[in-house]
This record gives sequence, structure tokens and C-alpha cells, in this order.
Amino acid sequence: MNLIAVATTGGDAPGMNAAIRAVVRAAVVRNLKVIGFERGYAGILANESRFLDARGVGGIMHQGGTILRTSRAQEMKTDEGISRATEVLKENGVDGLIVIGGNGSFRAACKLHEASGIPVIGVPATIDNDLAGTDTTIGFDTAVNAALDAVDRIRDTATSHERVFVVEVMGRNRGFLALEVGIEAGSEVILVPEKEWDMEGLCRRLEEAHQRGKKSGIIVMAEGAGDCMDIAEVIGKKVGFEVRLARLGHIQRGGHPTGTSRLLACEMGAASVEFVLDGWRKDMTGIQAGHIVPVDLEYASTANKPIDEQLYKLAQVLST
Repeated sequence: MNLIAVATTGGDAPGMNAAIRAVVRAAVVRNLKVIGFERGYAGILANESRFLDARGVGGIMHQGGTILRTSRAQEMKTDEGISRATEVLKENGVDGLIVIGGNGSFRAACKLHEASGIPVIGVPATIDNDLAGTDTTIGFDTAVNAALDAVDRIRDTATSHERVFVVEVMGRNRGFLALEVGIEAGSEVILVPEKEWDMEGLCRRLEEAHQRGKKSGIIVMAEGAGDCMDIAEVIGKKVGFEVRLARLGHIQRGGHPTGTSRLLACEMGAASVEFVLDGWRKDMTGIQAGHIVPVDLEYASTANKPIDEQLYKLAQVLST
């Protein structure tokens, strides 16, 4: 093995740069050359790459986003796209590909491996934390802390004005982010896509909390749990509270990665190089009970990672 390639694909996550740095430096120590494809799969399809060396990735650990940039390449969902990507990798003499991204990126990586035969290792970097086979993902801790800081600030004004705030965090299909932020912020209600809820029950919980002496409230919800604007409007009409809506949006993606996200990125990035050299062919670098382990890439990107039931039950108890 002589040359490996690295690409950051799909949605960006804080800590991707730390992962790039770890991949490059771990590879250089093992006498491997590294190229980085620009803009993820779009860069592979366009054959846009540059050589990366140990000095070239200095000073990027603290930066959010990705120095290689990223995009969503719909062409990778087609046979033509996979064929073109295979051709580019072989033209460049790539002996192994490391993809830093989430489930959509990994599904494409599986197809790319099957078509090309080139070993592909996935490094899980997504603020959604929705990949099976790993306890957490690069960027999740940073996103939780960014959202938590915002909710803490919202709590201050909610208390001062005796208002209910509906705070929407990211999570179109999964509620890992909402659940953790909701618990750590002491929210009165947490809404996630994985759990059914009804408006009558939600309003009743707020009324009961008000009867117990609570003069304000925070509802943390994943964007996939419902229409936040409708929820805020109905609460105002049915319960009579003054309700405000805050959609945190992409502030959760940006900013300096936390120490936890950086350390995880360093461990996973370096381990991914070792996995390639050790002969792993189509795997994700996961973490389970504190140990870095290889996980089948197809399983990681397609299996349903369950919400933490114990955390969800804890949220119900602590919100009373």
C-alpha cells in the first residue's frame, strides 16, 4: 500500500478537521502518501484533489467545518456516478479510501467498495449521532454543547417574562441531540421522532406544571418530531401561555469542536489508517464502551440505532 485518499462528505460536523489531521499524520508515520479530495464525492467525481502532508494539516484542530470542504453529490446514488468515482480512484492510484461523514456517505462508500474493490473505511462524523455500531460520533458533543448554551440563554428570558419557549434543534429523523440537550437543559418537555406524542397530552403536562408553580417552560424538540410553528401556536391557544419559538438551525454545526470531539476525532482518524493497513475492507471506525473497534460499514449505515430508553425515561422523571 502506497497511497490513501481522504474525503469529508455530506453534512459538516465539528471535529472533521481534527480527523483529517489524524489520518494524514498517522499515514505519514507509516510511510504512506495522502491525497485529499475536495468537496467530498463531488471532488472525487471531478477528480479534484491535493496532496496532504504533516505540516499542511497543522493548526486546524480547533477549526470547525472542514478544510477539504464538503457537498452532497446526488450522482453517487446512480450506477454512473459510482462507475465514474471508481475510475477516478484508480486513475490516482488510490490503495485505500477514508470517508469522514454520516450514513448517506457510508452507503455510497459501500457501493464504491463493491465496484472498485478498493478498501474503504468510514469515520463517523455527524451531529445526529445516528450511526449504528458506535456509541457516539465526531461532532455530536460539540453540537450538544452549542445547543445547550443557546437553551440556557433562552431559559433566562423565559423565566424573566414567564413564557413558554419551543426550541427546535436539528434531527430530521432521529432525536439523539434533542434528548441529550433536553435533559441537560432541564426542559419540561422533550419531543423526538422515535416517540409518539399528542398535543392534548403536551398541553396537559404544561398546565399541570403551571399548577405546581412553574411560571415558564422549555420544550426541546427535534425538527423531525413535528411542526414547531404549529406546536407553538396551538399551545398559545389551548393553554393560554405566552409562547415563543426558537429554531437553532445551523449554529449547531459550526464553531470550535469541544475537547471531547477533538479527542474522538484523533483516535478515530488514526485508527482508520491502521484498519486499512490491517486489511479491513469495508468498515467503520466505531467506539464501543471506550474502545475503538471496526464495525461493518453497511450495518453502520443502514441499521436502526435505537434511542436510549433509559435516558428517555430519566427525562420523563426529571421533568415532573
